[in-house]
Amino acid sequence: MPEPTVAAGLGDPARAAVFETASGFANPGRLAGRPAEAAALAAQLEWMSAELTQRPEWRSATPMLDPALRQARAELRAALGIAPDAPPAAVAAALRQAAPALRAGQAEAAAAALDPVAAGDGRRVLARLANLPPLPRAAFATGLALDELSRETRTDLE
Repeated sequence: MPEPTVAAGLGDPARAAVFETASGFANPGRLAGRPAEAAALAAQLEWMSAELTQRPEWRSATPMLDPALRQARAELRAALGIAPDAPPAAVAAALRQAAPALRAGQAEAAAAALDPVAAGDGRRVLARLANLPPLPRAAFATGLALDELSRETRTDLE
């Protein structure tokens, strides 16, 4: 599965995904009415749940991280109306395509990108992205990933 894009100055896509998702899901109110940002964060969480703990530098993470990320993915998919058994790569790709379309004001293109993972109802997913409820499992899992990243950074400095 392709890695998420890197935010300016963060270098490593995995680190960028951890920082961005932890901040975004810890403060869900800031996503209200911002479906493009919500779609981008959801795509990163999809990627993290499938790939993060498979990376060599993350294999020493707490064993709680992988199940926490999978539970977060399930919670997010339920909130968005995305099938629980949809392949993570397909969901991440659909959300990644939807985000720039939303930024450009192209709701129809965003909905079309989401249709394959939303049983043909990408419009419903768009409405939910614009008004995400609090996602405590996503907040916990991404916060745990941030804690692990901080722990690794501290260990590297010792």
